[in-house]
Amino acid sequence: MDLFGIDFNLPAIIGALLRIGLLIILFIIIVPVGKKLVGKSIQKAGSNQKLSQTRVKTLEKLLINLFSYTAGFLFVVMLFAILDIPIGPLLASAGIIGLAIGFGAQGLVSDIVTGFFILLEHQLEVDDYVTAAGYDGIVEEVGLRTTKIRSFDGTLNYVPNRFIEGVANHSRGNMRALVDMRVSYQDSIDKAIAVLEEVCAVFQEDERFKDGPNAIGVQSLGSSEVVLRVVGQTENGLQWECERDLRKQMKEAFETAGITIPYPHQTIIQTSTE
Repeated sequence: MDLFGIDFNLPAIIGALLRIGLLIILFIIIVPVGKKLVGKSIQKAGSNQKLSQTRVKTLEKLLINLFSYTAGFLFVVMLFAILDIPIGPLLASAGIIGLAIGFGAQGLVSDIVTGFFILLEHQLEVDDYVTAAGYDGIVEEVGLRTTKIRSFDGTLNYVPNRFIEGVANHSRGNMRALVDMRVSYQDSIDKAIAVLEEVCAVFQEDERFKDGPNAIGVQSLGSSEVVLRVVGQTENGLQWECERDLRKQMKEAFETAGITIPYPHQTIIQTSTE
């Protein structure tokens, strides 16, 4: 077929379109199936190697991403093969271009290197509560380039790995539940501590606590109150819940014992101008 001076081979064009369509269909089918197989394989390997669930989730998300990148690359290579576009010159050109822009991609290389060491050293994993790169939240994904941290207000933060210079991981081992209670100077300190010890004795039977809680005594002296501190070790992630329950029980126990929890007072002096 000759159209506008261009020679078209209609059968060849139709054959190429059919092959491209078939390639797209296979890609749509194979990629989701491959992701499921990768996920199941990691779960099975994690069970056999007795890996923690957070470690399994971290590796699963990482390998699924790598599988997606590999599948995308193969799709492009096969598409070029269908269109009879030589791959060698393109790869050579890509190498030259990559060398030219390599100095501008130092950040990307740093992200990948840092991500590799984060995974190797188990600095953080999926579902860990961490403080890193100025963000505080739960890790949702650890990749070779970026790490996703979900803040407690729901914001999903995409953090380039090169900015994760220090990690505070709050999900390793037991955590501390710490509660400060304030009493007035007019109340007996020994009586207040005795009341706190009674509350602590009840919570020491709570399975959430791994050690304590214990009333450790006077923490500080304020302008209008004495601060008493209670500390215990809890299961990871349960420290805030335990602190809330402790405060409630301590407040009720103080009210029953007649111990005053001080609050700000304001004195108004009114003078007459007569």
